[in-house]
Amino acid sequence: MITDNINLIAVYVADFLGIMLLVLVLLAKGWELPGRKGESRILLFLILASLLDCLIDPFVFRLDGRPGKFNRTIIVYGNSALFLYNLVVGTGVLALVAKHINKKISKVQYITVIALTVIETVVLIINLFIPVVFYIDENNVYTRKPLYFLFILVAVYLLVYSLTLYFSGRLKDGSLRYFPVWEFMIPITTGVLIQTFYYGISTQPPCFAIAFTSMVVCLQREYLYIDKLTGVYNRYEFDKIIDYYVKRRKRRFAAIMLDMNGFKEINDQFSHVEGDEALKNMANILTRVVGNDGNVIRFAGDEFVVVTDAEDEAAVDTYCSRIREALDEYNLKSGKPYRLSASMGGEIFNICSAAEVIERIDDRMYANKVEYYKDHDRRSR
Repeated sequence: MITDNINLIAVYVADFLGIMLLVLVLLAKGWELPGRKGESRILLFLILASLLDCLIDPFVFRLDGRPGKFNRTIIVYGNSALFLYNLVVGTGVLALVAKHINKKISKVQYITVIALTVIETVVLIINLFIPVVFYIDENNVYTRKPLYFLFILVAVYLLVYSLTLYFSGRLKDGSLRYFPVWEFMIPITTGVLIQTFYYGISTQPPCFAIAFTSMVVCLQREYLYIDKLTGVYNRYEFDKIIDYYVKRRKRRFAAIMLDMNGFKEINDQFSHVEGDEALKNMANILTRVVGNDGNVIRFAGDEFVVVTDAEDEAAVDTYCSRIREALDEYNLKSGKPYRLSASMGGEIFNICSAAEVIERIDDRMYANKVEYYKDHDRRSR
């Protein structure tokens, strides 16, 4: 590569625009997602890493081909950091998608991320002594070496993995339309491809900044349909979920309504702050039980609705049993001065309206509630 091919003004402008976008997102706290701390931390990490990338990038381009040991040191370690950033983007996006869709990162995904991180880090350390990824000649001019494409292939693999995870989840959960992962991949892929084939211009950092800004906008839009306290879907999304099952998937589904027992007593005896904690813990328990097989909705107050892919009545009973077991397990370990429990009732539906679903599962839940209060003090209701 020759330094004459580098358009420094274009590099400065592109990186500056990326910095402005990311700083505005940080100032607006767009990365904060109510009720979902794990996703918020990943998103903040990606934004900060991208900001650092936009700051390092112009220095590396500026010093390319300029003599001096200090300049050489900046070029070598700066380029190493930029290569590691590609890994950060790939693993970060994969972690965010997995957390958003499955509510957790699987062991396989953890192992994949750790293995790729170790491999790429080792390769970059080797590159400091034996140029295999990039080479800085005696004139401090940067040149790509064959293992440069290893980092591109790893980045592509991680992005394809994320897309596969997204589309498989989208088949089960229509609510993922608010989180269009494929749209975020367009600027990322564009930036990588242009900078790979046309050295001397900086498209990757600003394109990543655009992608993460778009991600923030979509996630914040999604939160119009998210309950801010518990992080599960709210009443407004319930109608859309039922409509998705009935009109788009045209298949049977299960709906279960749950009403927390003794919730008023928790508020009265232990404070409304503790009542909020009880609601959040109930939502977390339901989310773990349902996994990526359905949706959890905070319908109103201490009432929740679970909508899943189950197609027979036995499956409804199975879900109710699993929820009760999860609540019992929580109560054994929580150390709280109260127990979490819920009355619940559900059935299988085919073609019906959201209003009809609510009416029928509410009746079943209420029947279960009546049975509960035969053995419990009704004043705690």
